[in-house]
Amino acid sequence: MASTVSSARQRERTRARRRAFTLVTAFVLLSITLLFDILTGPAMLPLGEVSMALLSPTTTPQGMVSTIVWEIRLPMALTAVVVGASLAIAGTEMQTILDNPLASPYTLGLSAAAGFGAAVAILSGAALFGRTEWAVPGFAFLGAITGCAAIYAVGRLRGLSSGIMVLAGIAILFLFQSLLSLVQYLASPETLQEIVFWLFGSLLKASWQTVAVTAVVLFAVLPLLARDVWRLTALRLGEERARSLGIDVERLRLRVFLAVSLLTAAAVSFVGTIGFVGLVAPHVARMLVGEDQRFLLPLAALCGAVMLSAASILSKLISPGAVVPIGIVTAVAGLPFFFVLILRRGGGAR
Repeated sequence: MASTVSSARQRERTRARRRAFTLVTAFVLLSITLLFDILTGPAMLPLGEVSMALLSPTTTPQGMVSTIVWEIRLPMALTAVVVGASLAIAGTEMQTILDNPLASPYTLGLSAAAGFGAAVAILSGAALFGRTEWAVPGFAFLGAITGCAAIYAVGRLRGLSSGIMVLAGIAILFLFQSLLSLVQYLASPETLQEIVFWLFGSLLKASWQTVAVTAVVLFAVLPLLARDVWRLTALRLGEERARSLGIDVERLRLRVFLAVSLLTAAAVSFVGTIGFVGLVAPHVARMLVGEDQRFLLPLAALCGAVMLSAASILSKLISPGAVVPIGIVTAVAGLPFFFVLILRRGGGAR
């Protein structure tokens, strides 16, 4: 018996070391993609000058490089990291509480709701707190929150059942896509072009304010989710088993859904529609570390950040001298994985 227990402990320590190594590797990979994201652009910057600008922005003699790095590229690169992490965490917890491998902010209509809000702001030329530049992200945020509230309201009617909430999310997706089509139909050619560009998803308007808002929301939500890591891990074993362990599944589902809703709304309101990151990153993390949320949550965040950072690099390399909207890159890269996931799951949710 003692040898069996000792062997089990040894296996657990080995598994924990492998998971820790995976997390460190993902962090190193993120650091590399972040650096390359800063280096790449319409004008390629030398590594030495960029390093000098990052390490000593006030004393470097390369004034132009320092301006490009700190005012343009670094905010864009950090926004990609924070938004990617936010969407990946949101997708991970949506898949957990809804027990559906295809759940994500994109597939459940939250991105479509944000797109409708942004389109309304662009069409109406509205201002928020007297400032027009806040209107689009503000209305997009309100749209995403409205979509979340609608999913919750429908789910509440049936005791926050996971199946009902998934169906409600699909209904919300079609509803806001229809409303978005109506807004596009009513828009002038110039306004329509602006709406479509926002829907593509882009980091070009990223600023330090964008980084600050999304990062504050991310780091405010993370402790709330970290508090429930063992409950969420138990929930992956099934609702009945989670209830047998004394977990209030409905309250847990509501608490996590509200946190994820805030995270999603803040992420998509600034960068537009970014598809497949919230779907793909959680599954990559699960394949590497399993269902233990202590490791799954941080690794999913790192995977999402790496994916969006790499997509940002590709968006600048595809067409030299121009920047392809990042939402197009993530959609093209994520679509093959989406089909593989459907085939592996037999075309349906568990």
